[in-house]
Amino acid sequence: MSTRLTAAAFATGGILFLVYPAIRPSGDDATAMASTEWVMGHAAAMVGFILLGLAVLGLHQVLGDRLSLRAAVVTWIGAGLTLPYYGAEDFGLNVIAKRSLRDQAPALMELAQEFRYGPLAVTMFAAGLLLLGAGTVMAAVSVWRSRTLPRWSGTALALGFALFIPQFFGPYPLRIAHGALIMIGGLWLAGALATARTRAESAPA
Repeated sequence: MSTRLTAAAFATGGILFLVYPAIRPSGDDATAMASTEWVMGHAAAMVGFILLGLAVLGLHQVLGDRLSLRAAVVTWIGAGLTLPYYGAEDFGLNVIAKRSLRDQAPALMELAQEFRYGPLAVTMFAAGLLLLGAGTVMAAVSVWRSRTLPRWSGTALALGFALFIPQFFGPYPLRIAHGALIMIGGLWLAGALATARTRAESAPA
């Protein structure tokens, strides 16, 4: 994966993690879950997780050390554990909510809660997000130790994913601010990679 594509993955993924809370309805009722914005917001997050995995793999190819390889592996596993929950939130809850509204059957929304707090589902979800936090922190440490990229360029992204679980318990404006933090982190790393690439191309042979 080229440095240009790695930078694009970090930038695009970061932007999508802001799009996710910005367009997702702030509520968790049937009207919110049945909306197009619910589907599009969660879909943006899912694409963001995929791009994060690709970006951290590309970062390893730039840095070339063992820690960045471990970061890529941990990030991929984290994304793999997280995506099934997001897929069910996106498509499954949307179908349940639409049926609930159409049939005027509020009791159907109990299915949404049963899924969300099912022991296996929530355990996989939490484990995936914890691994994503660990993977991005490992990537940030690898960046810090490298002589290739600015030391601080991986910290904002790592902080964003370390706070992914806590931000769920804050008010909705905080969730949007959290998305903005991840976007800043993705754009920061993208800019650092683009600058490093430019320097490498302009260096005398």
